[in-house]
Amino acid sequence: MHRLPLRLAAAIGLIGLVSGCNLPPPESDPEARAEYFETNDPLEPLNRVTHTFNDAVDTLLLRPAAEAYRIFIPQPVRTGVANFLDNLLLPRTAVYSLVQGTPDRAGSAATRFAINSTIGLFGVFDFATDMGYPPMFEDMGQNLAVWAGTTNGGPYIVLPLLGPSNLRDVTGRAVDFFTDPWMYLGQGDTVEALRVARIAVQAVDTRESLIEPLDALRAGSLDYYAALRSAYVQQRARDIRNEGTGQVRYFDWSGANRGPR
Repeated sequence: MHRLPLRLAAAIGLIGLVSGCNLPPPESDPEARAEYFETNDPLEPLNRVTHTFNDAVDTLLLRPAAEAYRIFIPQPVRTGVANFLDNLLLPRTAVYSLVQGTPDRAGSAATRFAINSTIGLFGVFDFATDMGYPPMFEDMGQNLAVWAGTTNGGPYIVLPLLGPSNLRDVTGRAVDFFTDPWMYLGQGDTVEALRVARIAVQAVDTRESLIEPLDALRAGSLDYYAALRSAYVQQRARDIRNEGTGQVRYFDWSGANRGPR
């Protein structure tokens, strides 16, 4: 008897998933079908709902916090904070570069971490760039793309609060979560407070750096959802090819996966 509610819940969940899917147009409309497979967004109805929720959170909370951060925190301090947060990810970048088969890039990341962690005072100051070791970033999603030999990450997915992603990068995020050294610092209220503070600062700092790009994207597009989707796909393709390093931050307001400034 107890199996009936479980089956009913599973059926309701399946109906919800199907109702959130955008099925391919009929073969009689080849142009629409080509556009459908190019955007690779079968969950578009559900994604748009999540996007609307994320946009509301951003409008009411995250963007105002980023603006206040810009107003009240001087630029040199903000730069130091961003440098410090980016520096924390360099060991993982070095490891991921190594498993991608790019030992030179792994060595550069390790050297950059060593320089900025010492004379750069734990990464607050970026002396490594001037010494020939520019900012770089790798995540597990990029690893999976390199191993698969394609920049196509599968269906586009909008995650609650975290924003644009795809099937490959969702898998990569899970691995990144468990390879984050901060997850193994220990237990206790102080450690947990540091973890929460790090996430909050990353979110605000990353959103502050994206105020102008996202405002321009919104103002210059008739469909902000589609424009953000396109920008994400293009940026991730550049990330995977290691192009444009140090120019544009990855669209991730959480800062969990962050490219260099």
